[in-house]
Amino acid sequence: MRPELVLFDLDGTLVDSVPDIAWCIDRMLVEQGRPPAGEAQVRLWVGNGAERLIKRALTGDMDAEPEDAGLFDCARQRFLDLYAGHADERSALYPGVTEGLDYVRGLGCPVGCVTNKPGRFTGPLLRSLGILDRFDIVVSGDTLPNQKPDPLPLLHCAGQWAARPAASVMIGDSINDIRAARAAGFRILCVSYGYNHGRDIGAQQPDAVLASLADLPVHLC
Repeated sequence: MRPELVLFDLDGTLVDSVPDIAWCIDRMLVEQGRPPAGEAQVRLWVGNGAERLIKRALTGDMDAEPEDAGLFDCARQRFLDLYAGHADERSALYPGVTEGLDYVRGLGCPVGCVTNKPGRFTGPLLRSLGILDRFDIVVSGDTLPNQKPDPLPLLHCAGQWAARPAASVMIGDSINDIRAARAAGFRILCVSYGYNHGRDIGAQQPDAVLASLADLPVHLC
């Protein structure tokens, strides 16, 4: 069935942004007198927003809370300041993204980007990578009161064009995308290469797993 709306996640789906994120995390840690975490470790930490990422960097644990709230506040602000100046120096589109976006644009339905990344970083990154104009709507992590895995961002986009959720598609890389899509009544396709804390996204049973967004013609027609 031809979709009435197609939405894409950003980090881990369209863009490999970890190189820039890891550089900023490591710089923040070193400034605090801590050892750098390294890009491989940061890849396992990303996926639940900046605050949780920074808590993981400070504690070395996926779910722990820092004991010093003041230290966390300082670390959070320093990371955000660093990322504001270095968000697009190392990040790159994944192979197949341009082809996938071109195909979806050719379907004639609205296309959106829904991310938990703050808006101050989302637009500039999309613009820097040359794909901002591919989207009819961009919803960032601070656009609405709730973000993924809440279904609100997806339903908000559907409401802009009166698109039926059952005829709409979310394309992402993580359990957050799956939970948001299921709660909104969307079909959910996931890429195999994204940020899901090192776990196989296929185990979460999305409607399909894609090795590349260039494979979208097989799943959307």
